[in-house]
Amino acid sequence: MDKLRVLIVGAGISGLALAKVLLDRGFLVDVVERRADDGLALGSGLYLPANAVRALQAIGVGDEVAKRAEPVARQRLLDHRGRPLAEFEVERIWGGVGPCLAITRDDLREVLCTAVASTVIRYDTEVTAVADDGTVTFADGATDAYDLVVGADGINSAVRRSLFGGPEPRFLGQVCWRFIADDTAIPAITEWTGRMGTKGRTFLTVQLGGGRVYCYADINSPVPAAPDGDWRGLFTDFGGPVPELLEQGEDAYFAALYESENPVWTRHRAVLVGDAAHAFSPSMAQGGAMALEDALVLADTLTTTRDVTTALAAYETRRAPRVAWVVQQNHRRDKARNLPTPLRNFTLRRAGERIFRANHAPLHALP
Repeated sequence: MDKLRVLIVGAGISGLALAKVLLDRGFLVDVVERRADDGLALGSGLYLPANAVRALQAIGVGDEVAKRAEPVARQRLLDHRGRPLAEFEVERIWGGVGPCLAITRDDLREVLCTAVASTVIRYDTEVTAVADDGTVTFADGATDAYDLVVGADGINSAVRRSLFGGPEPRFLGQVCWRFIADDTAIPAITEWTGRMGTKGRTFLTVQLGGGRVYCYADINSPVPAAPDGDWRGLFTDFGGPVPELLEQGEDAYFAALYESENPVWTRHRAVLVGDAAHAFSPSMAQGGAMALEDALVLADTLTTTRDVTTALAAYETRRAPRVAWVVQQNHRRDKARNLPTPLRNFTLRRAGERIFRANHAPLHALP
C-alpha cells in the first residue's frame, strides 16, 4: 500500500491535511485544485476545538499552528444586550483532550500548504469526471489513472456528483456574515463570546491576537440569499462592542448555510472526506475538526489494511457514528436557539455548561 497512487481533489483544509499524512507514510500523492492559488484567500477566522488541535498535532503541524493561533480559555454566552447567560472554562468542556485555539483560515491553510511540497499541488486544474476504475478526466480533456481518488472538494464536490450521487445539500434556514475586525481601539474582547439575540440572531466574537477579532453573525432566513439593504442593520440593537465592530463589516463574506451528509462515502477506488462527505451547521465548530480527523483515520486504514476496498470500508465504519453524533448535536443546538427567547435564556442560565459538556463528551475519545 505504500506505493498507492492517490489523487486528492481539493486543496482546502481536508485535502491538504490528508496529503500531509499520506506523504509522510510513503504514498504517491497528487493534489489538484480548480481555483487559482490566489483565489483561495478565505479572509475569516476559525475556532479550533480541542479535538481539532489534537488532530493537527497528530498530522504533524500542531506546533506551527500554535505559534500563529490565539489560545481560547473561556467561552461566554450573553443575550444581545450583553447580560450573562453562561460562562465556563473550556477545560471543563474538554478535560485533558488539549487546548482550544483560534486562528485565521488563511494561516491554517498556509501552515498545511508549507507542510506539503509545492510540486504536489496543481492549481487551476478542474476534475470533470471520475470513473469507477480510477480514471480521472480533467477540464482540459486530459485523463490519468489512480489507485484511489479522494473527494476533498467541499460541499459541492465534483467527485461526489460524478461517482456517488446522493441528495443535494439542504439549506438550513440560516444565512451568515464573517469578517475580521481590528479591535485595538475596542476594549475587553478576550474570550470566545456568543451573543444570542431574538429571532434566531447570533453575533460571535473570537479573539485572534495581534489586534484582530473574528466576527461571525447569522440570522434565520426563509431563502438562501442576502436580505435587501445593509445587513448590519439587522444587528444594531446588539450591545457591547458589536456596533463598533459592525462599522468594519461592510465587506463581510456572506454565505447561506447548508447541510450535506452523503449516505455513502466510499466506492471501489474513491472516497469522500470533509465537507464532500458531511457538511453541517457551524453550531459546534466541528466542520474543520471532522475533516482533520477524516484525514488521520483514512491514512490509518490505508496504511494498516492491504486491500484498498477493505481499507475504505474500515474508514467509513470508524467515521460514520462520530459524524452522526455531531450532526445530531448540531440539530439539537439549532433547535434550542429558536426556542422562545425567555425559555432559551433560562435554559442556558440553568444548564449552559452542562449542555456543552454533553454535546462534546463522545469527542474526547480518539477518532
